[in-house]
Amino acid sequence: MFKRNISADEVKAVITIGEIIKSYPEDEPYPSYLVLGFPNLQPLHVVVSQNDVDKICYIITAYRPTTELWSNDFKQKNKQQ
Repeated sequence: MFKRNISADEVKAVITIGEIIKSYPEDEPYPSYLVLGFPNLQPLHVVVSQNDVDKICYIITAYRPTTELWSNDFKQKNKQQ
């Protein structure tokens, strides 16, 4: 996320008030989620997992989706991808 110039505050905002757009319940060691948010009015995807026992969140990755790869609302990957 730092190489992509995405701040920790932006990531926190997305995981706090963003929308889960995809679940990966089979991920190990913990289930993970793709979360969409719009900090600073720009789309941001964050993949996060959470240990259900102690509620610790682990940030897997964060990136700014583009309409080249994602639908106009950034919730679905384009079919050709």
